[in-house]
Amino acid sequence: MIALESSPQFLTASETTSNVSIVIPAFNEEQALPNVLKDLHAWAARGAEIIVVDDGSTDDTARVALENGARVIRHRNNKGYGAALKAGIRAADREIVVTFDADGQFDTNDIAKLVNALNDCDMAVGVRPHGAGSPTLRKPGKWLLSRTANYLAQTKIPDLNCGFRALRVETAKRFLNLLPNGFSFTTTITLAMFKDGYNVAYLPITVHPRKTGQSSVRVADGFNTLLLIIRIIALFDPLKVFLPASALLFFIGIVYLILDSLALGRANVASGAVILFVSAVMVFMFGILADQVSAIRRGQSE
Repeated sequence: MIALESSPQFLTASETTSNVSIVIPAFNEEQALPNVLKDLHAWAARGAEIIVVDDGSTDDTARVALENGARVIRHRNNKGYGAALKAGIRAADREIVVTFDADGQFDTNDIAKLVNALNDCDMAVGVRPHGAGSPTLRKPGKWLLSRTANYLAQTKIPDLNCGFRALRVETAKRFLNLLPNGFSFTTTITLAMFKDGYNVAYLPITVHPRKTGQSSVRVADGFNTLLLIIRIIALFDPLKVFLPASALLFFIGIVYLILDSLALGRANVASGAVILFVSAVMVFMFGILADQVSAIRRGQSE
């Protein structure tokens, strides 16, 4: 379920900050990170926990974070965006976790908006202005991923993979074993929460141009994300994948049967049509089996 809001009722700062851990994954962000942490100083001064996860940086990211008062978790090697977020979530001491980027594109003034939204939802996600933070080369891939996710989740998702979001630590930890170590973390947790019936709210946020460095998202991450979308839906709602595939095979089999019979001028059950029909039945049965396994696994985790 989605709630798209523009002007929620805020709680006072003292009622929100002391319960918040702000997790910032960082890889070679020594230039942008000081300004981000400076902007977060007001939150830290009122009791919020600021966690910077240095994901195997080769520059002085960790030193800069320590000098600016952040709690630092260091990875010996670059494990990935998702791995950094998972490490930060596991280490969080507060009730609410906010994931935030180290590149300075997000506005710290929007944090309270997302945290306050948790009064009425399980996860609050920022909605970036159309096209913000997306190089032209990646837009076709993001459009395809978004369409695929909307179909599989059976709802329109305003911003599928925005890294600026807030949720309760307890909720986030329920999904850590499913979440990948790469950039598909945000996409995966979004779909996992939708398919498990959690309420997700989307709120408009401000996005600033990136002033230093460059994004480390690779072209391959888009393809990997598409595979992960299918994997997560197969885990939470397998029939969404297997049933259409079975129906398609069955339909092709009928077309094959009709065309072959017309070509021969008589009724004929071609071996190709039989293979397609058998494949359709097998895919359907695999879907039923996967659905039952998914129900058992989800029942064990509750």
